[in-house]
Amino acid sequence: MSSPRREFLKAWIAAILWLIVIAVESTAWLSSHNTSRILYPVLHFLFGLDWPRFEVWHFYIRKGGHVVGYGILSFLAFRAWRETFPAPGNPLWSIRWASIAVLMTAFVASLDEWHQSFIPSRTGTPRDVLLDTCAGIAAQGILFACLRWMKSRN
Repeated sequence: MSSPRREFLKAWIAAILWLIVIAVESTAWLSSHNTSRILYPVLHFLFGLDWPRFEVWHFYIRKGGHVVGYGILSFLAFRAWRETFPAPGNPLWSIRWASIAVLMTAFVASLDEWHQSFIPSRTGTPRDVLLDTCAGIAAQGILFACLRWMKSRN
């Protein structure tokens, strides 16, 4: 298999595997109730958190999961689209790839929240779509800054 084809497959397989992770996280298995059954005993044991303080931390842990998960999706989508639509001069970053990655992130976030609206133990909310999309935009900003910094060092 040629190197460009191998890189194309690697990029898309990573993005697809991450989409599967997001799909699993969208199920009832990782509802707030189920994650609290695991996290509360751990955080209570380690830090002595009582239930009211745990609920606050649990909220931020779950929203942090959104930010990290969709930031990773945006990065992996960028890689996949970069391999799909190579640009002349072989640049490291392109607004085209970043835009498609953010749009893909927003689309997946919308589908995820729509799916969760049908699960009794989950809630689908537009606020989470906004959070996830912002995470995708932030990931592209970080990626742009890192690639620009790497280029300036060479």
